[in-house]
Order: sequence, then structure tokens, then C-alpha cells
Amino acid sequence: MLAKINNFEIDLSKPIDISIPLTNTDENPIAWYIEKPVIEPVVFGDWIGKVSEGKSSTNFNNIFFNPHGHGTHTECLGHITNDFYSINQSLKQFFFIAKLITVEPEKIGDDFVITKEQISSFIHTKTEALIIRTLPNQKEKKSRKYSNTNPPYLSEEAAIFIRESEIQHLLIDLPSVDKEHDEGKLLAHKAFWNVKDTVNLNTDARLNATITEMIYVPDQIEDGDYILNLLIASFENDASPSKPILYKI
Repeated sequence: MLAKINNFEIDLSKPIDISIPLTNTDENPIAWYIEKPVIEPVVFGDWIGKVSEGKSSTNFNNIFFNPHGHGTHTECLGHITNDFYSINQSLKQFFFIAKLITVEPEKIGDDFVITKEQISSFIHTKTEALIIRTLPNQKEKKSRKYSNTNPPYLSEEAAIFIRESEIQHLLIDLPSVDKEHDEGKLLAHKAFWNVKDTVNLNTDARLNATITEMIYVPDQIEDGDYILNLLIASFENDASPSKPILYKI
């Protein structure tokens, strides 16, 4: 099925899913020192909301998870502000022109960092969304336990460059754009959203810009331009589990 989005023709029958599914198994990726998600049937006395238990005509599960630590999620600046901002109110359009790039973070001291120089070498034309795939790109990213591993991150200068390039939506295959232990500085988050004061928000902060973390882009997906369909659940929260889908142009 062909469709036109932003004057580009795409084939809706060939979606490229770059999200990581959420499960209650040890295969689920985890960040930020929490346990794996819990998916379990509701229990009322002797009644169990699970058809295979023989006591219910439906499967009726509760799900306990954290969007930031349990898989692919999209967040708004409400993630770092004193006042409440919702991803459901910030993200109002869902199709964007996107560029996929692949970067090998540079070793700087004890860290691996994505630098401004690396990003700027790819950005030559205007794009609405930037998708960063990092090397090495092992399949283990889909089940990795990130807590206390000091994963790669985005430099503040790189985040400023992305903002100044008028990129509204940033997607990355890491648990955060910032260093794991950074004393709460959140330099890349603040730079991308142009947040100068998290308590008294500046008027030029980027209310409609989003960051999507913990994606996975398989090796066979080539770098280049795509149409991105950024799907979220309607949570009134700073972040929501999300399902970014790419379409070849």
C-alpha cells in the first residue's frame, strides 16, 4: 500500500520497527537500577484472570513497568522540569522526515562519547528527526542490563548542534543521551530542550521536542533518509513507551 507523506512516497506494507518490545522475562533490557517488568493476571480471591488457569474466560493482566528503564520510550522536557509537562500533550504530530546515521562513540578518558564533530559530519540538509545507531551494534542491546555500566552518551556540544540544526526529535539506541553518573547535570537533555532553568522554565525552551531512547536499529537497515512514524501510548506522563517505525522513501 503506497501513501504520500510530506510529498514523499512510502510503502505502508513495509514498516521497519526500531522499538524493543517490553516483556516480563530476563530478555527485557533494564536501566536505572530497577528490576524487570511485571506482567501478571489479576487475582480476586479464587478468581484468576488467566484463561489457562481454567477460572476466567479472558486474560486480564496487570502490567508494572517504568518507561525510562524498561525499553523504548519517548520523553518530553517534563522529564527534567519542576513543573509537569506531558508527552501526550507535547507530541501532536507523528510523521517526520528522519535521517538515520551510524556513529562509533569516541574514547574520552574513561567514557565513550558521541561528539559534535561526528554528528555534524552527517547533517548537511534539514531534517525533522535524527536517529543515532551506535557501534558496536550487537543484538545484545535488546536485552542488555545497563545499570552501573557507564554506557556511551552524547556530549553537550553535540546536543547543542542538534538543537541548532532545528532537529525536533532525537532517537538513540542508548538508555540515555547523558552520562549515567553525572551528578544530576543532564547536560545533553538540557541542551537539546534548551532548558536553562528547570524550576522557572525559560520561554524559549523546546516544548514540542522529544527524545526517544533505547531503540534498536538492525545492521541491515542502511543509513539515510526515511519517514518516521513516532507512535506513543496516551500517557499523561513525562514519558511513554513508544514504537518508532521507519519507512523507506
